Amino acid sequence: MKIGVFTALWANDDFEVALDKARAAGVSAVEIGVGGYPGSEHCPVAELLDSAERRDEWLGAIRVRGLMLSAISVHNNPIHPDQEIADRSRQEIRDAVRLAQLLDVPVVNGFSGLPSGAAGDRRPNWVTCPWPPHFLEILDYQWNEVAIPYWSEATKFFADHGIRFALEMHPGMLVYNVHTMLRLREAAGENLGCNFDPSHLWWNGADPVAAIRRLDDAIFHVHGKDVMVDMMNVQFNGCNDIQRYDFIPERSWTFRAIGFGHDLKAWKDIISTLRMIDYDYVISIEHEDALMSPGEGLAKAIETLRSATIVEEAGEMFWLEG
Repeated sequence: MKIGVFTALWANDDFEVALDKARAAGVSAVEIGVGGYPGSEHCPVAELLDSAERRDEWLGAIRVRGLMLSAISVHNNPIHPDQEIADRSRQEIRDAVRLAQLLDVPVVNGFSGLPSGAAGDRRPNWVTCPWPPHFLEILDYQWNEVAIPYWSEATKFFADHGIRFALEMHPGMLVYNVHTMLRLREAAGENLGCNFDPSHLWWNGADPVAAIRRLDDAIFHVHGKDVMVDMMNVQFNGCNDIQRYDFIPERSWTFRAIGFGHDLKAWKDIISTLRMIDYDYVISIEHEDALMSPGEGLAKAIETLRSATIVEEAGEMFWLEG
């Protein structure tokens, strides 16, 4: 298992400066944004699609530093009710998949997106409970008329290009927990899976270890991100919190560097469970800690992960012999 970093934390730096920082930090892999919310500051998508020479140059900058490219990421909303936004998002996803095939990177990360509550609505609508009854009508429209048709067709495109697409389960999106992840995968196909981020599960009261065991081979990529759940505020407001991210003393949860929300034992359990389901790829650190600088947050996350990750093959169970 390798430790990587999502280079979005250095979006204001040039591509090669970001790679130098990744190498200096001591990671083995990088994940790079190619559109949507992460932007594409480190990846000239059109140029790379058009030129093999430019792709070789771009990949060479990664490899010469001893790094690997674990994934490219395009977090957006391809089922947005604004058709212009949906069309742009869908094109970004198609471009990302084509580019991933050309770069020989096996996975593209993104979101499921979120539709409106009914045809003609202008804004996405996130439903979190089945009553009053109109919520079930909304869910039926979102799943059966929008999400499943789009993602079923998109997954065929992924399969045709030999790429797996990993959805990040995120509140505010149609896929936000294990149930919704597996429901969409069952409907759309096995080239659609999960970019597993434990922080989103913790803040909603779910257990990442149990989630890993349930998701099993649907996990294509993993984000390393922690969250501090403030139980005093949870007692007042529950886990779903709409207060601004910078209102930290009042919030129910706040993203933290790895080890500052949950202890080393929690991360060892996550890593061990990933190994148990045969995930042996990359833990890509995503820095979103408002209390810590990117440099310090990344360094402390790496320190924790180095103590938790398992890098060698287990070998034979020699103690069972004889």
